[in-house]
Amino acid sequence: ERAIARHEVREIEQRHTADGPRQDATLDEEDDVVIIYNRVPKTASTSFTNIAYDLCAKNKYHVLHINTTKNNPVMSLQDQVRFVKNVTSWKEMKPGFYHGHVSYLDFAKFGVKKKPIYINVIRDPIERLVSYYYFLRFGDDYRPGLRRRKQGDKKVNNLCLGTKDCWQTSELAVIVLCHFRNVGSRWALEQAKYNLINEYFLVGVTEELEDFIMLLEAALPRFFRGATELYRTGKKSHLRKTTEKKLPTKETIAKLQQSEIWKMENEFYEFALEQFQFVRAHAVREKDGELYILAQNFFYEKIYPKSN
Repeated sequence: ERAIARHEVREIEQRHTADGPRQDATLDEEDDVVIIYNRVPKTASTSFTNIAYDLCAKNKYHVLHINTTKNNPVMSLQDQVRFVKNVTSWKEMKPGFYHGHVSYLDFAKFGVKKKPIYINVIRDPIERLVSYYYFLRFGDDYRPGLRRRKQGDKKVNNLCLGTKDCWQTSELAVIVLCHFRNVGSRWALEQAKYNLINEYFLVGVTEELEDFIMLLEAALPRFFRGATELYRTGKKSHLRKTTEKKLPTKETIAKLQQSEIWKMENEFYEFALEQFQFVRAHAVREKDGELYILAQNFFYEKIYPKSN
């Protein structure tokens, strides 16, 4: 896979070279843009990224999957430096849409002036955990032949969903949005909230994914022009269905809700949902059961000095 990836990169760089080298600092402002979607597992992330793949040729940007060893979302310090350098200086890949299961990185602390645009999607924590639990053991219909480390563990007992170990293997939304791998940390929760408000362009929820896509298309048409229609009419809204998933029992749900980890994840989810609904309420209106994006609602006046 790495050899194929290197070959693809060389082909793209050679194509750019054949078209003529880009001069330093000559990228158009519209092209000097990078979006990072550091995906939370089991949040409809495959459906969303496939929309980006379908649109990239038409809208003229690159899509790159970030693959980390053993799917560890927290990068080492040296890999953080390498990644930041790649993203900011790799002009052949701009405009670029990076996606992968990696934790948030503050580019500013590495001396970067123009930071990437971060986006994300999260999901009700119990629904996500149940989906992830069965996904590890039974796989899904997206790559049915792929075997995962825990796929042989078919001893499914709903009650073990409430254990700390099960939460630790699910890549918590709090960890992904704050780059601090300490399950159940109150500090991490507060930092994730801070990052959501101050560092993320938009964080949506799986349950309202179409609205999330609509807002992105309205605000970032360079990347997402045509995304809403593609999601509504195409086959990208129902990808990757987990196999053998069963609804948790009332006892299991009660046990989950006693966990301090669930309480923090749920507090973060409700915080994110409230923020997303606030953003949506100021961007769209409903008419005849359909949502539509508001037109520009500001203008300039009293412009001085007066022109002759």
